[in-house]
Amino acid sequence: MKRGREDRTMIHAFGWDRAFHCFSPSPLPPVSPSHRHPVSPSPRLPHSTSAWRIFCAIEIPQDIRSQLQDHIRRLDQAVPQNEASWTRPENIHLTLKFFGNVAQDKIPKVSQAMARAVEGLAAFRFRLAGTGAFPKHGSPRVLWIGVEDSHERLAALQQRLEEQCEKEGFPKETRPFHPHLTIARLRKPQGARELANLHQSTAFEGVETSVLELLLFRSESSSAGSKYTVISRHPFSNVP
Repeated sequence: MKRGREDRTMIHAFGWDRAFHCFSPSPLPPVSPSHRHPVSPSPRLPHSTSAWRIFCAIEIPQDIRSQLQDHIRRLDQAVPQNEASWTRPENIHLTLKFFGNVAQDKIPKVSQAMARAVEGLAAFRFRLAGTGAFPKHGSPRVLWIGVEDSHERLAALQQRLEEQCEKEGFPKETRPFHPHLTIARLRKPQGARELANLHQSTAFEGVETSVLELLLFRSESSSAGSKYTVISRHPFSNVP
């Protein structure tokens, strides 16, 4: 792998040097030559028993986020009595794998698995279209925007990611992969059915977007809502 490729796939540890005064910028030793797909070294993390909540996702461009924000605003205004927790536009991502809480010293293994998962892959496009709610029956709890994966490129990428993560000790997801964008979580039943019906009857104009890289995020909860921070980026091979 070329050096430029290695630089792009290294972990970007935002704030780690401030959070841990024992942080060292020195990389981990190179990956064993027995690996079929070499990966770039990762920064050394301090040994810690605490864990970070992390997930792997595809970023959604700003122009599409603006369309999603308009859709959310129309729903919120039409059903003001709703008890929805709306996803902030900057937090809307297409999640491929949710890890939950992972010990900090194991996070580089996730990043290395992601690097191998995108190795040799070309960028591709998928389409956002359609609206829906989970579950189909009973009180709805999640509102989502659909993802059309007609050539199953997303499904193949997700499967490849699962396989590489399993090699690093992270179990595969047992549920079928149904790509979607979550725009709201309905915490209470008041107004939930009305809101879900309106959402499903409101057309969301289909739009295409490209998959250029995989991102690893840290999720932090607070009274102001969830905060997502990029830990590492993994561009596809043909992306400059």
